[in-house]
Amino acid sequence: MSNRKGFTLIELLIVVVIIGILAAIAIPKFANTKDKAKIASMKSDLRNFVSAQEGHFADYATYATGHNAAANCTPAAASVCFAQTVGNSVLTIVATDAAAGYSATITNTSLSLAKTCGVYAGNEGTPNAAVVQEGAPACW
Repeated sequence: MSNRKGFTLIELLIVVVIIGILAAIAIPKFANTKDKAKIASMKSDLRNFVSAQEGHFADYATYATGHNAAANCTPAAASVCFAQTVGNSVLTIVATDAAAGYSATITNTSLSLAKTCGVYAGNEGTPNAAVVQEGAPACW
C-alpha cells in the first residue's frame, strides 16, 4: 500500500465547523463595535458643541439658540458655527433663556437601535434623565 499524504474529509469538516463557529461569534461583535463607534462620534460632536457654545458665550455673553453648519460660517449673536459628523442628524438646541443655559440633542438613525445623545449647561433642564452631569454628554 502506498503512503498517501493529505487531510481526511473528517479533518476538513472539523476545520470548517470551527471557522463557522468563530464567524458566528465575531460578526455580531463587529456590528456592536460599529454602533459603539457611532455613539462615540455623537458624544464627541456634543463635546465639541459645548466648546463652541462656551466660546460663543465668551464673545456674546449669551448662548446660541441655533447653529450654522456652513464651512464659511460667520458667528452671530443667535447662532454658533458648528458642523456635526456626517451620519449624525441635525443638532437640536433648546435655550429657554439663552443667557442662562441651553440643552442640545443629536441622533443617529443608522444605528441598529436608534439612539439620542444629549448635553446641557447652565439653568436649562436636562434633555433626558440619562443626562446627569452638566456638560457631560449621555445617551439613551
